[in-house]
Amino acid sequence: MTNYIEAQKAFFITQATKDVSFRIKQLKKLAKLLDDNEAALHKAIHDDFKKSAFENYVTELAFVQHDIKEAIRNIDQWTRVQDVQTNIANFPAKSYIIPEPLGTCLVIGAWNYPYQLSLAPAVAAIAAGNTVIIKPSEMPSNTARVMATLINKAFDPRVLKVIEGGVAETTALLNQDFDKIFFTGSTTVGKIVYKAAAEKLIPVTLELGGKSPAIITKDANLKMAAKRLIWAKFLNAGQTCIAPDYILIHKSKQETFLKYAVAEIEKAKYAFENGNYVQIINDKNFDRLFKMLDASKTYIGGQNNKKDRYIAPTVLTNISWDHPTMKEEIFGPILPVISYYEIDEVFTNVRKFPKPLSLYVFTSNSKTKSRVLNELSFGGGAVNEAVMHISNPHLPFGGVGTSGIGTYHGKAGFDCFTHYKSILDKPTWLELPIKFSPYSKTKLAWLRRLFKLQ
Repeated sequence: MTNYIEAQKAFFITQATKDVSFRIKQLKKLAKLLDDNEAALHKAIHDDFKKSAFENYVTELAFVQHDIKEAIRNIDQWTRVQDVQTNIANFPAKSYIIPEPLGTCLVIGAWNYPYQLSLAPAVAAIAAGNTVIIKPSEMPSNTARVMATLINKAFDPRVLKVIEGGVAETTALLNQDFDKIFFTGSTTVGKIVYKAAAEKLIPVTLELGGKSPAIITKDANLKMAAKRLIWAKFLNAGQTCIAPDYILIHKSKQETFLKYAVAEIEKAKYAFENGNYVQIINDKNFDRLFKMLDASKTYIGGQNNKKDRYIAPTVLTNISWDHPTMKEEIFGPILPVISYYEIDEVFTNVRKFPKPLSLYVFTSNSKTKSRVLNELSFGGGAVNEAVMHISNPHLPFGGVGTSGIGTYHGKAGFDCFTHYKSILDKPTWLELPIKFSPYSKTKLAWLRRLFKLQ
């Protein structure tokens, strides 16, 4: 393990990765690798938790391919030296900023979207000119194996290397001297990663989670809200960090919304065999979710089978703020619905939780929209939509507070793995004596004038 990291560091020093054509070559190679081996990638993820080829392409591989195309299309512009204004105090000189890769980066992926959340950060790191070690989650073992097999065969390990393993391997990697660590996962593990990085002052990007609310006001389009929220919640069986974790709806509209929600669930016919539903990732997570099921509050769903790690799309009603589903991020196919009478109740109760990764508001009232977007803190989100903000590469993606540190996707991803080196470039043909000793009242007067002009 250490040998791979040292080899990447040595290769980075050769300056080869700073060549834009080199970066593009690596990105094109990855794109072709994914295209040529799509069938194997589909099979591996289906073997892990029955994710269909359709959903694997739409929610994972297409994301990575789009990130690659976005990087290739814009990398010349992103890597340009940026000229900036020079202040009067530094006359005559010019000032500019040089985008510089950080070095050797560690990307620790997550299990719920194992391809996207391991490869998309790696794409950004390569585009920025870094070498990369990927540590995919060990929970979907087949996807981790296929990524390691394909990438390690196709790429120079001095540029890109996948290292498989569990907690021991991750711990060993965190003890190494990386120039950047990018982690996607739970807040609990994120704290461990952050602490390890702090010991070596390694910059970190953390993509974490939290209880992401969906707020539905009394003037919302309820039918469309149900259509979009049910899809967003039960995609990947709710195992999505930006899935709507719970719904807050005006009391007068709750019953109508629930009827629409049931209709959407029945219309979708969520099932493994229909290619639109997946297993809970493992027995541990199944058991955790099973404890949240509450027959007395189940509006629809609740059916489950531990052998198949199956929990049906479930909607719970009459939920109080101290219900078990409100104690932690659900991360599964259980959707609590809480009613409110006044919008101020929403603000008060949402603020009781740590800042969420995402927030969704469904409303036709511009004042309410403005209040939600400006008065509540969250990583990112959408108005009258859910989850889809992640698909826009022009929107930086990331959390705030305990839901994450830093952003990526598109240009933000390039920035995430880049240091911007600031340069003052001054000629030697002139040097005004004003800043040098001996000091005088006249010099001070001139300096006062200069600073006022800046």
